Amino acid sequence: MATILITGGTVIQATGETAADVLIDGEQIAAVLAPGSTLLGHDLAAGVDRVIDAAGKYVIPGGVDAHTHMEMPFGGTEACDTFETGTRAAAWGGTTTIIDFAIQRSGEQVEDGLAQWHRKADGNCAIDYGFHQIIGGVDEQSLKAMDTLIDEGITSYKLFMAYPGVFYSDDAQVLRAMQKASELGLLTMMHAENGPAIDVLAEQLVERGKTSPYYHGIARAWQLEEEATHRAIMLADVARAPLYVVHVSAKQAVAQLAAARGEGKNVFGETCPQYLYLSLEEQLGAPGFEGAKWVCSTPLRSRAEGHQDAIWQALRGNDLQMVSTDHCPFCMKDQKELGVDDFRAIPNGIGSVEHRMNLLYQGVVTGRISRPRWVELTSTTPARMFGLYGRKGVIAPGADADVVIYDPNGHTSIGLQKTHHMNMDHSAWEGFEIDGHVDLVLSRGAVLIDDGAYVGRKGHGRYLKRDLSQYLN
Repeated sequence: MATILITGGTVIQATGETAADVLIDGEQIAAVLAPGSTLLGHDLAAGVDRVIDAAGKYVIPGGVDAHTHMEMPFGGTEACDTFETGTRAAAWGGTTTIIDFAIQRSGEQVEDGLAQWHRKADGNCAIDYGFHQIIGGVDEQSLKAMDTLIDEGITSYKLFMAYPGVFYSDDAQVLRAMQKASELGLLTMMHAENGPAIDVLAEQLVERGKTSPYYHGIARAWQLEEEATHRAIMLADVARAPLYVVHVSAKQAVAQLAAARGEGKNVFGETCPQYLYLSLEEQLGAPGFEGAKWVCSTPLRSRAEGHQDAIWQALRGNDLQMVSTDHCPFCMKDQKELGVDDFRAIPNGIGSVEHRMNLLYQGVVTGRISRPRWVELTSTTPARMFGLYGRKGVIAPGADADVVIYDPNGHTSIGLQKTHHMNMDHSAWEGFEIDGHVDLVLSRGAVLIDDGAYVGRKGHGRYLKRDLSQYLN
């Protein structure tokens, strides 16, 4: 196995930053050393296979994107990134681990859905990957199947308060699943929107001829996210189960999470880059059908109402704990266009897995978050939240050698013809300029991105059996 010495860089961890050299032996980090250290009086650089000069650059743990949907069926089509294309794009952006969602829908078997996701991913991933389990039909059979998830290395599962007829669980089903999760130590992930009420509003809008993408955001009003978030918190409290609310977009939902955390509850929340930068008015309200590019759920919120600034502040103050992408890309042609006459038929999803690390670094540049908080939000907390910390999310002896060299003096122009390796015919981030650049990416000691070239390979990524959450109070 190769040995690598990274010299001259600033190692940034969630706990702080320091000038240090990093020694990699095979797939693991062997040592984090004072700059210029020797080993038994010998020059370390002379005894390794490769020396990487990181002078003037940051050395950070590889990103962990804990919310992706590769090849996910939705609305009569399927997310256009495969595990091969999606994980390769993730590597380009400095993400070295994803956690995707195996799917069980109502009437299907949990075990069958999980087996299908293993078949999709096995041998196709450029980076390491794990699974959450979506349980879209809570009944005696699926509750019994939850007993086997931990043996499969799956310690979190997801429920939906949205999408009646597809994934939706009513309050009784949610409570029963949470009670089971509490018994087993599983972390409940929740899509918190009041689906039946959304369907009423959406139907009324279409009846009035309001069919453009903009009305996707109007139908999924922030009140319905706040209400469902509060309800999920209360049900989790009754069940004595920890709760993790996915893709939080409304400042009122953040307030519900903050209040529960203030009472000492094991309640957590993630947000996504789109809720930090994009808006109902500017993107969903784009002329014609252009807004379909940004149709996702929860939806983009009004900038005039201050949601974006509130989400940034929640990240800064830890009312939200991490940033994932909810990467679920669909092309405009033949996919988003399914809803050209009715926003309800537009497949919900945005592609961001390649850009998350860069987009969050721009928050460092603008002073919204610190460098250690950047690493904490994108790598360390996701690893801790989902039972991977120690292997992932940290640069320390014994950890997997998932390392990114990031150049703060570099520049990244995002766009379809610039930095875009996702399997899409458009970019939701067209024209974004980032004051920073991913220069080199290693996954378990193997170089994936080097000097502007992809040198990784399909099949390098391994399935990760995860431990229980390491983030609970």
